Amino acid sequence: MTAQTLSRRPPRRFWGWGLADAALDAREQANLRFMLDQLGAVQGEAAPPRVEDFALRAPRISPPPSLAAMCSSLPLDRLNHSYGKSYADLARMWQRDVPEPPDWVAFPDDEQAIVDLLDWAARCNVAVVPYGGGSSVCGGVEPAVGASYAATVSMDLERLHRVLEVDRTSRAARIQAGALGPELEAQLKTHGLTLRHFPQSFEFSTLGGWIATRAGGHYAMQHTHIDDFVESTRLLTPSGVLQTRRLPGSGAGPAPDRLVLGSEGTLGVITEAWVRLQDAPRFRASASVRFDDYAQGVACVRALSQSGLNPANCRLLDPLETVFSGVGDGSHALLVLGFESADHPLQPWMARALELVREHGGAFDAEMVARSMAPEGGDMHRAGAAGAWRDAFLRMPYWRDPAVGLGVIMDTFETAITWDRFDAFYAGVKADVSAAIERATGHEALLSCRFTHVYPDGPAPYFTLAVNGAADGSVASALAAWRDIKAAANAAVITHGGTITHHHAVGRDHRSGYEREADPLFRRVLAAAKRELDPQAVLNPGVLFDPLGRSVGITGALAPSQRPRQPVL
Repeated sequence: MTAQTLSRRPPRRFWGWGLADAALDAREQANLRFMLDQLGAVQGEAAPPRVEDFALRAPRISPPPSLAAMCSSLPLDRLNHSYGKSYADLARMWQRDVPEPPDWVAFPDDEQAIVDLLDWAARCNVAVVPYGGGSSVCGGVEPAVGASYAATVSMDLERLHRVLEVDRTSRAARIQAGALGPELEAQLKTHGLTLRHFPQSFEFSTLGGWIATRAGGHYAMQHTHIDDFVESTRLLTPSGVLQTRRLPGSGAGPAPDRLVLGSEGTLGVITEAWVRLQDAPRFRASASVRFDDYAQGVACVRALSQSGLNPANCRLLDPLETVFSGVGDGSHALLVLGFESADHPLQPWMARALELVREHGGAFDAEMVARSMAPEGGDMHRAGAAGAWRDAFLRMPYWRDPAVGLGVIMDTFETAITWDRFDAFYAGVKADVSAAIERATGHEALLSCRFTHVYPDGPAPYFTLAVNGAADGSVASALAAWRDIKAAANAAVITHGGTITHHHAVGRDHRSGYEREADPLFRRVLAAAKRELDPQAVLNPGVLFDPLGRSVGITGALAPSQRPRQPVL
């Protein structure tokens, strides 16, 4: 029997990643069994959570009759909006532990409904958590707002999902914030255009969510964040509408869009944006490059990043990451290199890139590279190691779901650092986090790294860890160990000079690192802006900073009541 919902989208797993009917194929199941065996984890299959397993707290407040039609207290809707998709979110679902579900989930049809909801929330001291696709992995959509609010409402923008206007001349489009990646791309395709912003969460994340979290896309260089595509934004706040102008560029004071980008639902609700578009690529070139020495691979990527070639793909996987991704045996590093263009063939760009590769000791299949650039080889960029990495990249979240139920910790954290500090940073972070993993679990760490994005002045390292969190398969024990590990990772990236996040956002889980990274005066400036835009401080309390006059603190998976069992670092 299908659980009831007010959502109009295909049913999703409230306890995991993706659609409710998603399943691993035979090869993926075999890979998962192999990984569990390598980790010494319990083999088998745990029964996933069901809606009827949860006894959710009754709503503490009722919406007024004027808002009732768009508000749901159905269990499935509340569960879907209780957590994001981090390891801790999934683990708590596997434990059937949802102590702070939203009291209601609102599905507004238009901007007036959003305004009405915000007005009611401000009058009645109800916290409102804006919700796009729910793919946050840092507690950004969790309705854990402290004890000073009468209730919480998760505001789902799924019904604001249309491309409203296309300017073919300027190559831009006005798009509603609730549009999922596939929804907006399908609508743009009818105009012969594309946004080409493809985060790993593309299928289940929205334009508004990308803007609110400064999401990273598939471009390894140049257009690395959604920031680079945003032309203007529209933000609904309790104090009014903040609408920025469409301009290709401006030097008129601080840019208002920069206030909206990365605001994570704390200043207002993003309802639409004008974004810069592209023609679909017609020319591609790709190469899979092996490096026997990881340091040579790092030096090669630095040279590429400073060459002006700007490849679309320039992902360097360390030896262990090639194992996680199924594209190596751990004996070498792998560089996934690629160019794309809607305008011109790419042979000169790839030729120069491969000269740099050779200078740094890289090896590649010249015939495969040539075939990737041939007109008849249009899909060659999806073949070989590069294609296998791409498939693993997109499917990895699905592999994680059953492993979590068996007590396995699978998680990621990401950052950015300048080239001059990378070597010491990489060694220091791996040492600190590996030590924390061994302390927390008693098992040797499997901790790998890849570059997701690269700049002339430094890379964005992305770490993946997998470990048996509990000898008996206990999810509770594994989650307790994760809290130690996550606290260590947050501390390590800051201690060694990096940022707490390059593209996952701050949310609730990274707030301790953000407080160390961001200047206290700047955080007070943000809090003052929030007081002007959201005087009653009802929008996503606890994310980024405390509202002026409210003491929310760190909530969610790393709340003080859930602090690590032992000192870390």
